[in-house]
Amino acid sequence: MLEKIDLKKKLTKTEYGRRMEELMPKLGRLQRECQKWKIPVMIAFEGYGASGKGVQIGELIQGLDPRGFQVYAVKNETEEERMHPFLWRFWTKMPPKGRIAIYDSSWYRKVLIDRFDGKTSEKEVENSFRSIRSFEEQLTADGMVMIKIFLAIDKKEQKKRLEKLLDSKETAWRVSEGDLKRNRDFQEYRAMNEEMLLRTDTAHAPWHIVEATDRRFATVKIYSIVVKTLEQKIREVARKKAEDAEGSGSVAMTEEQPAEDLVLKESVLSKADLSLSYTKEEYKEKLSKLQKKLEKLHGELYRYRIPVVLGFEGWDAGGKGGAIKRLTQRMDPRGYVVHPTASPNDIERAHHYLWRFWTDMPKAGHVTIFDRTWYGRVMVERIEGFCTRQEWQRAYREINDMEKDLTEADAVVLKFWMQIDKEEQARRFQARQENPEKQWKITDEDWRNREKWDQYEEAVNEMLIRTSSPYAPWIVVEGNCKYYARIKVLETVVEAVEKKLEEKKQEKKRQEEKKGRK
Repeated sequence: MLEKIDLKKKLTKTEYGRRMEELMPKLGRLQRECQKWKIPVMIAFEGYGASGKGVQIGELIQGLDPRGFQVYAVKNETEEERMHPFLWRFWTKMPPKGRIAIYDSSWYRKVLIDRFDGKTSEKEVENSFRSIRSFEEQLTADGMVMIKIFLAIDKKEQKKRLEKLLDSKETAWRVSEGDLKRNRDFQEYRAMNEEMLLRTDTAHAPWHIVEATDRRFATVKIYSIVVKTLEQKIREVARKKAEDAEGSGSVAMTEEQPAEDLVLKESVLSKADLSLSYTKEEYKEKLSKLQKKLEKLHGELYRYRIPVVLGFEGWDAGGKGGAIKRLTQRMDPRGYVVHPTASPNDIERAHHYLWRFWTDMPKAGHVTIFDRTWYGRVMVERIEGFCTRQEWQRAYREINDMEKDLTEADAVVLKFWMQIDKEEQARRFQARQENPEKQWKITDEDWRNREKWDQYEEAVNEMLIRTSSPYAPWIVVEGNCKYYARIKVLETVVEAVEKKLEEKKQEKKRQEEKKGRK
């Protein structure tokens, strides 16, 4: 791909001035249109060292209102970033709807500079490509404009620019030993860039290769790319809004169930044996032992830097709060956090629906517990019409990909569905209403949700089938007996953590033996 590029392309000063006189104000108008239509934009600059990423970003922002964009310089990971999945730092730097984020180097660093420097293993390279493709697909499907620009120069031009920078005390600091090494091994590094371009050039997030030997030519081409892409997206959004407005007065039709969904009619929930129970004495004995064991394991998790993500879903009054309380009772409060998930606020709605969960994911060695989770997308949002059929059907894959990213970063991921029957729920609702200290737990919405029990049951069964995986399993907790439910949760967490710790200890032992042989 890159060897076919004509790097000799140039623009005269006159032609450059004429083109920019038209492009700069047009870009400013398009930025305002993006704000109007709530369109988020991500512009990633990649390319060889000294190819002019910083210069071209500086040129691009001259046409933008500084109140509507932010530039991120992506360098080596900080200690905090290293303790999360590698895409975490980009989820946390994502623009809300209507704003622009520009990246001087991007999420591709993992498969380029870090790979060349030996910081990314070949297994990690494969996982990173999968994660990157999924990341871009998720965001663009949600309305993000993704513009990826690769600045190309040849080895000779790069060497000349690096030497010029080194000749001045004021600019020599910008040249690293890594830059010089990548120039010496230019063919090897170019092959990595070729592979990256080929493996991540997609219809929804295509690469734009810019011949960057001549600065003026590169600037005009970058402006043209950004302007054309934004014009196309604005037309698309405006057309869709108009179509939606025209159809708003029509009678809503009942969605037909696709034929393939009949396979999913088998109920996972119906297999739960809700007669399972423990006596109070059995419960107390098991609870004490398990909590002591978890207290010790919590310290081990921190020592081995293992993150843990626990998600709790279930019927209203299903026992999520009680299970979480017993789970955390003996844990060090400095090492865990519980996130109760409510309806998204205005800031959260301005981002991809997974954004608020990514920002709360634990760093290595810590535990994060979600009371309600990202699965709201395929349950309450699906049933209450807060998202489209296309959006919630797409969410199964997006959620699986997110959980895969977490487990590839060494996290333990467990998801609990607290299962009770309709009669038990009614008893618990009534008990809450009659107890002044628990009346706050019951709302009119809880009673309304009971009327949609069958719809929720169908959605839950489909969710369990589509999103339970070996790396992030669903555990259906038989919850009519609260004692039994709490013990099952604790036992499951203890078992999963012990298994993960044993894997880490064996891995450490193998590394020490390998080091000893050397």
